[in-house]
Amino acid sequence: MKNLYLILVALALLPLGVKAQQGQMQFFRPNDQRGLNIFETSKKDTVAFTGLKVKIGGNFELSFQDLTDGNTALPKTQTGFTGNVNSLIKLMPGFNLPMANLNVDVQLADGIRLNLTSYLATRHHEDTWVKGGYIQFDKLTFLHSDLVDQLMKSFTIKIGQNDVDYGDQHFRRSDGGNTIYNPFVENYIMDEFSTETGAEIYYHHKSGFFLMGGITNGELNETVVAPTKIDSATKQVNKYPPAYHGKIGFDKQINEDTRIRLSGSFYTVSSANSSTLFGGDRTGSHYYYIMSNQNIANGTTLNNAVDYNAFSGRFNPGFSEEVHTYMANLFLKHKGLEFFGTYEDARGRSITETSNRGAKQYAVDLIYRFPANKENFWVGGRYNTVTATIAGNPADVTINRGVGSIGWFMTKNIMMKAEYVDQVYKNYANTNILNGGQFNGVMLEAAIAF
Repeated sequence: MKNLYLILVALALLPLGVKAQQGQMQFFRPNDQRGLNIFETSKKDTVAFTGLKVKIGGNFELSFQDLTDGNTALPKTQTGFTGNVNSLIKLMPGFNLPMANLNVDVQLADGIRLNLTSYLATRHHEDTWVKGGYIQFDKLTFLHSDLVDQLMKSFTIKIGQNDVDYGDQHFRRSDGGNTIYNPFVENYIMDEFSTETGAEIYYHHKSGFFLMGGITNGELNETVVAPTKIDSATKQVNKYPPAYHGKIGFDKQINEDTRIRLSGSFYTVSSANSSTLFGGDRTGSHYYYIMSNQNIANGTTLNNAVDYNAFSGRFNPGFSEEVHTYMANLFLKHKGLEFFGTYEDARGRSITETSNRGAKQYAVDLIYRFPANKENFWVGGRYNTVTATIAGNPADVTINRGVGSIGWFMTKNIMMKAEYVDQVYKNYANTNILNGGQFNGVMLEAAIAF
């Protein structure tokens, strides 16, 4: 019923949305193909403000999966579970649960824009959830200050419950029903994404140099309840200090054919109720039931239960208490050829650990878009690898993934893509379900965005 209610509200506001589509939003990333390779919104003031506008948008995706998996883990039983907890679900080719997002964007005033995004239906949460929202200031004309107006030609302020702008990959990832910016079906193995309450301030220079500083509450789920748990490292009652993040970079269209972007980011929090930077996705992986056990707690079979392993195919290092992480990204585009590279070095721990563990991630995307006048077709490849120390494992584990992709924008709002993926797990203990793990196969996905 909640889904139906939101859809009816969206339809009721559609006339306003059409008006906004015609006038467009200020300092805005389009929801369709035009939003490709847009990271932080620019300071180009190209849209005149003519009054309050509301834009209703949506993202819808449907995927077909033909993946097979296997492992060499020893049989194992566990209290509260039935059967061998290291056995894998038997898979077959078929369609996955579709995902859908509802986007509401409002031009409130000149240079002031509001966003609200809701997950109408996703793998992880099948009912409607509000992802978050924020207000973005690119002008502060209500202060009636010439000095402030001049400064705001270079500054942007975002406040709200929003994606943490750590790294550049989160601008290219799939987010529930929104898969239009991602040339592949899934995100990185170690998927850095979370929504937290806070603020970010950006400085843009006409040379292409940019700088961002941000502060958040460090939590996906806010709380006002005082902590009672004891931190194993400090032996003191846990604390919930703010989390800090920042970014520095250079982004320049060198000439008509060539663009270069280089950025470095960090995110740090010394203590948290439950930090979710590597596990904050409330939608779930787009590889369904891969490397997952066929039984769940209390003997309930999977056929009668919700998807309990919504992040299959991903790796979460488990840094729920303390996180200190850095990322470097390089984006190069020459005509139709795109290169996107990532290096990430993260350290952290859970509240029961006394010292930090480490995780490193590397990824390279190589995409060719054609023909030159439209770039509505592409072929691409990705190599992604993670090496990490995990609690209770005798050696560092490694996960390698190779992906090949082809795709087609039928229109700027309709996209189809196909990929072949191969993923291998190394150095997991023989009592771990991921020991000798591997999966491969074909994914097909259709997406609509407006």
